[in-house]
Amino acid sequence: QVQLVESGGRLVQAGDSLTLSCAVSGQLNRLHVVGWFRQAPGKDRKDRELIVSFNWLNGEPYYRDSMEGRVTVTRDAARSTLHMQMRGLNPRDTAMYICAAQSLQSAAWAWWGQGTQVTVSS
Repeated sequence: QVQLVESGGRLVQAGDSLTLSCAVSGQLNRLHVVGWFRQAPGKDRKDRELIVSFNWLNGEPYYRDSMEGRVTVTRDAARSTLHMQMRGLNPRDTAMYICAAQSLQSAAWAWWGQGTQVTVSS
């Protein structure tokens, strides 16, 4: 099993930057990829949008188009924590931000955190 705990979400103003963190624990030797998703208000779980996936083995990120180059991920290896810095936030970025993980055995997102809420005011 792998556990993921997100933190850092809060109310910010348009134009602000914010860094979220995902602390990973458990059977890290089974871990392949950690990803950041977001779920907009009123959207279903199946509509979660992948922002970035991070290869836990080689440290390579793969950014998706959803946040248009406004995101950077870094890993604190000593604390097994993945940080996601977001820049130029706008009200459309209001969402629950959730991290998830894939194992070495499957491409399915097998483990999910509870999420951290980000609200951007105009």
